[in-house]
Amino acid sequence: MTPPPTPAEEWRRLDRRTVLVTAAVLAGVAGGAGLPTVLGLAGSMPLWQALGWVLAGAALLIAGGSAADYVRWRRTRYRIGAERAELHTGLLLVKRRSLARERIRSVDLTANLLLRVLGLVKVRIGTGENTGGGESTLELDPVSRAEGERLRRELLDRRVPHAEDSRHDGALAALDPRWIRYAPVSFLVPLFGGAAAGVVMQVSQWFGAQGEVIEWVGDRFRDTSLLWTVVALVLLAALAGTVGALGLWVEMWWNYRLEREPGGTLRVRRGLFTGRSISIEERRLRGVELVEPLGVRVCRAARVDAVATGLVKDDDDKHAAHKTLLPPAPRAVADRVAAQVLREPEAPTGAPLTAHPRAARTRRLRWALWTALTPVAVLAVLGAALTPVLLYVAAVCALVLIPLGALLALDAYRNLGHGLTGDYLVTRSGTLRRTTVALQRGGVIGWTVGQSVFQRRAGVLTLTATTAAGAGAYDVYDAAESEGLTFAAEAVPGLLAPFLERTRPFPTTSGECRS
Repeated sequence: MTPPPTPAEEWRRLDRRTVLVTAAVLAGVAGGAGLPTVLGLAGSMPLWQALGWVLAGAALLIAGGSAADYVRWRRTRYRIGAERAELHTGLLLVKRRSLARERIRSVDLTANLLLRVLGLVKVRIGTGENTGGGESTLELDPVSRAEGERLRRELLDRRVPHAEDSRHDGALAALDPRWIRYAPVSFLVPLFGGAAAGVVMQVSQWFGAQGEVIEWVGDRFRDTSLLWTVVALVLLAALAGTVGALGLWVEMWWNYRLEREPGGTLRVRRGLFTGRSISIEERRLRGVELVEPLGVRVCRAARVDAVATGLVKDDDDKHAAHKTLLPPAPRAVADRVAAQVLREPEAPTGAPLTAHPRAARTRRLRWALWTALTPVAVLAVLGAALTPVLLYVAAVCALVLIPLGALLALDAYRNLGHGLTGDYLVTRSGTLRRTTVALQRGGVIGWTVGQSVFQRRAGVLTLTATTAAGAGAYDVYDAAESEGLTFAAEAVPGLLAPFLERTRPFPTTSGECRS
């Protein structure tokens, strides 16, 4: 006879307040769409009649949506058993999905402002496999905050070898409001600035006032030269972009806290209006990555990302940044957090690295020159065929792009480096976005050695360390032939040795070794 299920294995329902959440969301949607609809209908009928039609439609929308969500709530059940986590949902076509508990890698909690007010959270249980169709995740939307915390603890409570070392447990980092100064130097500022200009033009078009807006802007700069008009508009767009970047930073990182829980789980909590709790099992961690976009690097700051297996981006949250452990912060803070995350006395990302040969610098200068001269040549040809104005534009582009490209090329060369420190191999590259990766040597499952014809003439090659974690592959660009192969052989002893014995001297354009 089958024993009765324990309380932990009983089927449970989602929180019934999901119907209230749905009604509130639909009321907001109806309110946002109702005003322009009333104004549009008022042109062909009395205002009271237009208002009545809109209110009736809003009531139908809210009632219908709430009824559908009530049916979903009634027909959704979940159970956490000893071996599997199961979810059944659906009315006519019942979907039954389950995940083996030993394959569960993440239990993330998310709550927007409305859910937080009601004490609810959305729980996303995942295996970390990118199988498509959501087959590797179970989503419980919503449950109570207490139930979400219980599920997270129960499903991620696994002991790891480091669990006995409690010296690194507790808070590793917390929000410093001064870090907000790095938001305006991100690449989001020009994007938000352009988006703001687009929104103004689109909204004015909806109301049929786009011509008036353009005319009003023209009147403001009627007595201003074209150059200063462009400068003023760019500054206004930059100001709007800065406001947008600051707002996004506050929304994403307010209440930020990174901590290590007993048992070996790294937990990141953050968010102002939408609270997020992201957990990364320490046994899945294979290293860290220091990310330094150009503006952030100029300010001597860096972001810390986890290099771990089983991290899948949430498609419903484009700004989730599930792998980010620390937002842009002073470089000293980033190094300290990286060391604490890896349980090392010093951050491997701060170790001195081996410089690459001068041939790598020559290659980057050549790329920069070709990249700068291509648009200049196109403009010069068009200018000779169409109008001399384009010749002046080509000259200005040459004066700007060639020195700028040379500076970026030299910076890219200076940023190249690789090395071994303790249990980690370290590689660094990039200029507009410099990255320094510290990868566990034991996490490397293969090497790819690539050498183009031009690289062979220059005596350099590119090594790619393949791993099951993070991006899956990390490159060492344009390293000297003998030095690069020696580095790969020493990083993971025995992995590349058979390949080297078969290919000496190095005759082919590319080679690959996988274990």
